[in-house]
Amino acid sequence: MGKILIRGARVLGGEPQDVLVEGQTVAAVGAGLSAEGAEVVEAEGKVLLPGLVDLHTHLREPGREDSETVLTGTRAAAGGGYTAVFAMANTFPVADTAGVVEQVYRLGQEHGYCDVQPIGAVTVGLEGRKLAELGAMHESAAGVTVFSDDGKCVDDAVIMRRALEYVKAFGGVVAQHAQEPRLTEGAQMNEGVVSAELGLGGWPAVAEESVIARDVLLAEHVGSRVHICHLSTAGSVEIVRWAKSRGIDVTAEVTPHHLLLTDELVRTYNPVYKVNPPLRTERDVLALREALADGTIDIVATDHAPHPHEDKDCEWAAAAMGMVGLETALSVVQETMVDTGLLDWATVADRMSFAPARIGRATGHGRPVSAGEPANLTLVDTAYRGSVDPAGFASRSRNTPYEGRELPGRVTHTWLRGKATLVDGKLA
Repeated sequence: MGKILIRGARVLGGEPQDVLVEGQTVAAVGAGLSAEGAEVVEAEGKVLLPGLVDLHTHLREPGREDSETVLTGTRAAAGGGYTAVFAMANTFPVADTAGVVEQVYRLGQEHGYCDVQPIGAVTVGLEGRKLAELGAMHESAAGVTVFSDDGKCVDDAVIMRRALEYVKAFGGVVAQHAQEPRLTEGAQMNEGVVSAELGLGGWPAVAEESVIARDVLLAEHVGSRVHICHLSTAGSVEIVRWAKSRGIDVTAEVTPHHLLLTDELVRTYNPVYKVNPPLRTERDVLALREALADGTIDIVATDHAPHPHEDKDCEWAAAAMGMVGLETALSVVQETMVDTGLLDWATVADRMSFAPARIGRATGHGRPVSAGEPANLTLVDTAYRGSVDPAGFASRSRNTPYEGRELPGRVTHTWLRGKATLVDGKLA
């Protein structure tokens, strides 16, 4: 790696500036920087952001390499502007030991498209009965700080309390998939008017909200950190807002698809819209956008959930839940939050880089675009608009809800510590 001059970029959406990268570090930011000896990237009109950080990615390896691998998933991440992702623990075997999280961590290091930070399971086998090796995973080479049984809820209050107490000792966080299992038995979509008309089993908002209410109170009691995965209802927003007003150490995420899509799409019976938690109502969508804008919801996380075509190209009831999202996340955020005037690009940088890096303790990521900082950078052509073609995805899976949909913005370049992983929209 030598010198790179990114010329005329709008850093965090501000006035055009030049950014000089030398080796792995940003060397200078300013107007009229010398291009001598540097590779020049013309960035006039484009927005330069710190490398994006995703706190919620499913890479599927080990065990479900037919859906995704660490290699294909991190290539997809680089294509979407991400320089770090947190890999969920619901693999086969489950990432509930130091050995498995170290395997995932080292695979990320070997492939080099973005940094991979494994998330450790809260309970052995995601079964909710016994705490996993939280301390051993934290002390391993992977240095795990985030723990989650995502895909399943830690529904036992005693187990959840013990997990919060355990991770408090080393500043960890428990990321909860808030879903009361007894209230969602047989659920196929959001419970409401549409589910009633279609005759599909309903997934009530209270199944999410009741778990969040319990867990923020547990976090307050223990004095520990809790993070709410893929928050999806207006009621959940109000609970998190109340908890923050009390000083409870809670953070929350929203997915791009919950910012844009509603349960009305389920009328098509297209399983691409089947997701966990389910798509909600327009009222919920608007509440989520407002909460992301005012900071009640801290971050955008993709919940990138790849599946092979045979698991989605089937009847609704049999289809797997989940959507891929790494390669479209920033475009959806631009569509729903920036182009609507709810967020500026500086705040997008907070919600998609600074804050997730802070929550997950992602060293070297979520840093300002300034001299002396690691050169983890994302360049975005915000004027671009085009239809989504999953055939061009780097992900091994194609289960996107946006196929054929026109979205704004395109990541043109991604740099990981000064090394280009995406150049002119193509993987390096």
